[in-house]
Amino acid sequence: MSEVKVNKISPRTNCGTVQLGDSGDTITIPAGVTITNSGTQTGFGRNGTVNWQTSIKTATFTATSGEGYFCDTNSGAFQVNLPSSPSAGDIVSVADYSTTFQTNNLTIGRNGSNIQGNAADVVLTNNGLAITLVYADSTKGWITVNDGDVANKDPAPEFVSGSGGTESTSGDFKIHSFTGPGTFTITKTGNPAGSSKIDYMVVAGGGGGGGEDGGGGGGGAGGYRESQRPDAAPLYTASPLKTTTSLENLPATGYPITVGGGGTGVPTSFDSNAPRGGSGSNSVFSTITSAGGGGGGGGSGNPAGNLRAGAAGGSGGGGSRSGGAGGAGNTPPVSPAQGSNGGAAGGAGNCGGGGGGAGGVGADAGPNRGGNGGNGTATSITGSPLQFSGGGGGNSESAGPRGTGGPGGGGGGAGNPSHTPNTAGSGGTNQGGGGGGIDTNGSGSNAGNGGSGRVIIRYKFQ
Repeated sequence: MSEVKVNKISPRTNCGTVQLGDSGDTITIPAGVTITNSGTQTGFGRNGTVNWQTSIKTATFTATSGEGYFCDTNSGAFQVNLPSSPSAGDIVSVADYSTTFQTNNLTIGRNGSNIQGNAADVVLTNNGLAITLVYADSTKGWITVNDGDVANKDPAPEFVSGSGGTESTSGDFKIHSFTGPGTFTITKTGNPAGSSKIDYMVVAGGGGGGGEDGGGGGGGAGGYRESQRPDAAPLYTASPLKTTTSLENLPATGYPITVGGGGTGVPTSFDSNAPRGGSGSNSVFSTITSAGGGGGGGGSGNPAGNLRAGAAGGSGGGGSRSGGAGGAGNTPPVSPAQGSNGGAAGGAGNCGGGGGGAGGVGADAGPNRGGNGGNGTATSITGSPLQFSGGGGGNSESAGPRGTGGPGGGGGGAGNPSHTPNTAGSGGTNQGGGGGGIDTNGSGSNAGNGGSGRVIIRYKFQ
C-alpha cells in the first residue's frame, strides 16, 4: 500500500472540487483519528443526532439541517421555520429553554413542506417540550422521530403525611381523631401519582335543652360535614350527607383544629323566665366549618321576649310549650346540608318539640307527648361504625311520654314532674348530640347540655 504525506489537498482551480476515490471505492478512517468540520456538510446524514447550538434563540429564525436549538419564549411567542427545499435525512431539533411553551407557544413553520403529512404549521404548547424532526419525502415531509415533555412526565408517587390528634390506620389510610383543640400538621402534600386528597368529618357541639313552665324544647344537634373521595377504594360506609369533594393539595403547614363545645341546658330555677338552651359551638378544620346546634326553646316570660322558638343552627332546636316553632337547621347553609330543622311544640299538654338531627328533622310535639329528637347519622370513617349528631328530645309536662333523644348522642327530654323518668339527658360527649328539654316548674333537674363535637381526618398514606 502506497502512502502520500501532505499538509493540504486543494483543487487545481480556485474554488474547485476535490474528489476522494471513485464510485465503489472504500475510504477507511482509522480509530483515533479526529475529523473537524469547520464548513457546511451535505449528503452525510446525521444518524438521528444534531449539533446543539449554544446561542439561545429568542425570536423568529430559519433552522439549518443538522442543528438543534434552545428556544426561549419567556419574552413572547415566536416561530422556527424549517429548512426550505429539504433533502431526505435532513434533521432539526428544538427544546423549551425556559419551560414556557404553554404560556408563550413556539410555532414550527413548515416553510413549504408537509409536517407529518399535513400542510400546516405545528404549535408546541407543552412546557419543557423537546422535539426532533427528520425530513422523509415530499408526501409526509418532516416526521417527528422523538420528543420529550420533561415538565409533564409522571412523577414518582408521593402520599400525604401528617401528625396530630389520636392516630390510627385502616388499610392504606391514616386517621387522625380530635376530641378537643389541637393542631393537624401536614408534612408532605402528596401528588396525583400517589395521593394529595384529604377527607374529613367535622361535627360541631350540640345545642342545650330548653326549659319553660311547661314543655321545653330539645337542643339541636351539632352540624355534621363529611367528605369521601370516590377513588379511595375500598370505600368505607360514609354518611348519606357526605360530599365527594375532598380537600386537595393543602400546603404543608399546621392547621389549628377547633372542636366545638356543647351548649348549656337551662336550669330549673328560671321557671317561665327561662332563656333558650345555649347553642353549641362551631368545629373547624381548614376551610370546613360545622355550625353549633341551636338551643331548645325557652320561656315566654323571659325579659328578652318570647323565646319559645328553638334557635337556628347546624340543626335547629325544638320549640317550647304551646306555639313554639322549631329552629331552622343547616344554618348557615352548606351543601350537602349539615343538619335539619327542629320540631314545633304541641298545643295540648304543653309539650316541647324535638331538636333536629343530622339525619332527620326533630318531631313535632303531639298532644300530651314530647317530640322525639331527629336521627343522627352514621359513618365508618375510622374503620369502625360510629354515630353522631342526634337531636335532643322535647319535654312532656303532661302524663304522656317524653321525647326520646335521636340516635347519635341525642339526650332524652324530661318527663312530667310527678312521673319518672323526670330528668333530661345530655347530648353524647364528642358526638355532637342535642340536650333534652325540661319543665322548669319542678322537674327536678336541669335541661340536658349539648354534647361536644369531634374532628376526624383521613388520607391515603401508602
